[in-house]
Amino acid sequence: MEWLHQLADWLLGFAQGPWAVVVLVLNAFAESVLWIVPPDALLIPIALTRPQDAIWLAALVTAASVLGALLGHWLGLTVGRPILKKFFSERYVTRAETLFQKYGVWAILIAAFTPIPYKVFTILAGVLRLNRRDLLIGSIIGRGARFFLEGVLIFVYREQIESFLEHNLDWITWGVGIAVVAAVVGFAVFYRFRHKNGVAGQAGTGPGRP
Repeated sequence: MEWLHQLADWLLGFAQGPWAVVVLVLNAFAESVLWIVPPDALLIPIALTRPQDAIWLAALVTAASVLGALLGHWLGLTVGRPILKKFFSERYVTRAETLFQKYGVWAILIAAFTPIPYKVFTILAGVLRLNRRDLLIGSIIGRGARFFLEGVLIFVYREQIESFLEHNLDWITWGVGIAVVAAVVGFAVFYRFRHKNGVAGQAGTGPGRP
């Protein structure tokens, strides 16, 4: 398993490198539209390697995520419901619509702060013609509260965190490596599942089918 340790070491080195922040911002933007990796998965390890910048990183992630939400809203307005059916399961879409019916614009804030797939809500907000200003307010509050909470905690406890990193680096590198492998495998399974369902759906609507 030496390769896993080497991968984790590389990732920790990458988190300290100049491109880490760029990747962090791009991921936060894309996650609000169609991407599946939550911003926290990159924000936390990158902020842990530079805790003095944790609050600034939280601000960048919040801004990028809100901009991505605006793109998701625009896609919902222009493409409509078909884009939801193409990229998301019916279960997620139905759940999101139920929350919109129950809480209105507050559903955006709930999705922005919790692990509920935020991208479903940004696109659905466009499909349902939700006011862009309401989307912005809910997104800024929800995403800001979530990411700034993580950033502030890392910034406040940075001395303890630095000490923890110094004494537990081997365990951390293994943990990072395992997490990355799990994420890659999960993405591959997700993609294969979506592709298989898409092929099955096309077969079910072909000639001769009821």
